Amino acid sequence: MGIRFCTEGNVILIVIEDTEEITALKKKKKEKQKREKKENLEKRIKAAKKIQAWWRGTLVRRTLLHAALRAWIIQCWWRLTLQRLLQKKRREALISYAHTERALVKLQSLVRMWRVHWRYCQVLNAIYIIQCHWQCHNCQTCALLRGHCVVTATHLQFHIEIINP
Repeated sequence: MGIRFCTEGNVILIVIEDTEEITALKKKKKEKQKREKKENLEKRIKAAKKIQAWWRGTLVRRTLLHAALRAWIIQCWWRLTLQRLLQKKRREALISYAHTERALVKLQSLVRMWRVHWRYCQVLNAIYIIQCHWQCHNCQTCALLRGHCVVTATHLQFHIEIINP
């Protein structure tokens, strides 16, 4: 047992205490404080875990967003590159087609020119033969020979008139 003196105003109180009871109360108070500290520590740990989880989630979402943006940028660049390649191929195909068409037109023109020239040469040969024969004949009959020749792409027209003076 313990005796304790307390003053309250003008009155002096003598309190007789049981030391075992006091120590038990002190122990209970310490245990309660320990429990409260432990509970408080658990609450703080739980709160810290929540904050850490929220922060990790934020970092993951930010990382995923950055990765998605980078992938989108690469996809846009790739589509643009493919479009440019396609335009280049189209342009090359068009140029190749134009060269081929120009060459075909040139070749057709040369063939037509050769055919006209060949027909013209035939007409000239025919005229030379007729003139040669007519000169021999002209001396005998004294007639004039007038000729007209038309060369087309498909045939040859040749008109000869014999005029007697």
